[in-house]
Amino acid sequence: MALIVQKFGGTSVGNTDRIKNVARRVAAYRTKGDQLVVVVSAMSGVTDGLIKLSREITSLPSEREMDMLLATGEQQTIALTAIALHAQGIPAVSLTGAQAGIVTDGVHTKAKIQNITPNEVHKFLNDGNVVIVAGFQGQTPEGHITTLGRGGSDLTAIALAAALKADLCQIYTDVDGVYTADPRIVPNARKLDEVAYDEMLELAGAGAKVMQLRSVEFAKKFGVVFEVRSSMNDNPGTIVKEETKSMEGVVVRGVSLDKNQAKVTLVGVPDKPGVAARVFNALADGAINVDMIVQNVSHGSGTPATDLSFTVDKPDLLKATKVIEGLKGEIGYREVSADENIGKLSIVGVGMRSHSGVAAKMFATLATEGVNIDMISTSEIKISVVIDLAKGEHAMRAVHAAFIA
Repeated sequence: MALIVQKFGGTSVGNTDRIKNVARRVAAYRTKGDQLVVVVSAMSGVTDGLIKLSREITSLPSEREMDMLLATGEQQTIALTAIALHAQGIPAVSLTGAQAGIVTDGVHTKAKIQNITPNEVHKFLNDGNVVIVAGFQGQTPEGHITTLGRGGSDLTAIALAAALKADLCQIYTDVDGVYTADPRIVPNARKLDEVAYDEMLELAGAGAKVMQLRSVEFAKKFGVVFEVRSSMNDNPGTIVKEETKSMEGVVVRGVSLDKNQAKVTLVGVPDKPGVAARVFNALADGAINVDMIVQNVSHGSGTPATDLSFTVDKPDLLKATKVIEGLKGEIGYREVSADENIGKLSIVGVGMRSHSGVAAKMFATLATEGVNIDMISTSEIKISVVIDLAKGEHAMRAVHAAFIA
């Protein structure tokens, strides 16, 4: 008898027919004698609908109240999934994140898991139930409901698998596994049999929507091997695990395009010690994650000035610009501008560590396609560029063809 954690995303539970399909899949494992913990997301479109409702009232709703609101999406799904299992003759019980023992810090809408005490989960499993847990949510030590940010149900599943010492963790989605690129944009993208944690981390951070970044970080930290597979068929998926020597032979494992980025530029920033620290400390205090940063060469006479650009997630753009505007009197920059029409194109592969000329080939490919590069960021196994969003998908196909196809 194995203890299995399964996670089903919003598309997999997008309507009652799909919830019934999930129940049938879970029931098949349960009848083999396995213990099942099933983590579910809100039904597709529900979270976006709740956000839209809040913004019909105000453009910047209270983050605490947004957590109260958004947590209801997953609670609908856990109850419906339990009801669907009951209809299959399978005993099941639904638990909120708080009831499952998930304790987080107090950063609303982007909370981090501090610990998990799954006593209730063990109790219901031992009583013969399938346990359905609401993904994406937890509670603070003081009892306040929190959410873990977009894709947080992946994190819930990985964290529960670690806490429960599960034998297997499966992440079910609407695709067969991890592909070399988004097959909806690159039709000849290929499914990968395996991916290293580091590659998956970089792909997730670069905008690949298959897995949430923090969940992969958690899996790597606690050694949780997991499989990404489709809820629509029984095809084998992609195993995400520790890097092996054979993985280094592949120079580029995948190509991703993040359309959810925005760029903020401070024009005429005094070029002196401490200014950048003040800017990014203020953003950090606002729980705003900054990705790429570029500072131009100083210009002007007297006190030299420079332009400072950085990227954030689009949902954080309004909040970031308000933080920056609040610093104008203190810092003395000339103006601030924002651009949402950008995309972050990335290539990822552990083989980059041992192969030269990868950046040159990527830049040459983009030049041939007439795609201008606005910003560049690199790591040992990733190269990312910011480009015009309108050319993003075309550029993605060209780069994929150059390295993979």
